[in-house]
Amino acid sequence: MDDNLKDDNLRLVHLLRAVTVEFGLRQAEFAARNGMHSTDVRALICLLDAARAGEAATAGLLGARLGLNSAGTTSVIDRLERLGHLTRIRDAHDRRRVLLRVEPEAVRLGWAFFGPLIDGVVGVLDGFDAGERETVRRFLTGVLAATDTATAPATA
Repeated sequence: MDDNLKDDNLRLVHLLRAVTVEFGLRQAEFAARNGMHSTDVRALICLLDAARAGEAATAGLLGARLGLNSAGTTSVIDRLERLGHLTRIRDAHDRRRVLLRVEPEAVRLGWAFFGPLIDGVVGVLDGFDAGERETVRRFLTGVLAATDTATAPATA
């Protein structure tokens, strides 16, 4: 790979990192304003994503997505339930299984805070044609796959 291409690719990686840092700061601000931990916000996002994908939102799914053990997952679920953001419900098809549902008020709270940011991002995408949006989608999908397969080096 030539040095100019490598430098350009690294600039894109650094820009992506800057975006993720900004999103993280917004999540932390939302959490602080609403008496939550940052992990609680990530949990709500995971559960909303699961609902959009038609996946059964269980404690096991949430723990796996957040990288938490059983005790940590239960702690997050308990906090969100106490705050009124989450409800545990029995699965209608398998009464032994408990599903997690984000409450409408939590969704409203999230939209009130993140809505302007989401609208801004959608506005940026409105300036892209279908092919450009597909390139962005392919890039972000590839980055997500790379993060799933990358392993951190062992610490000394």
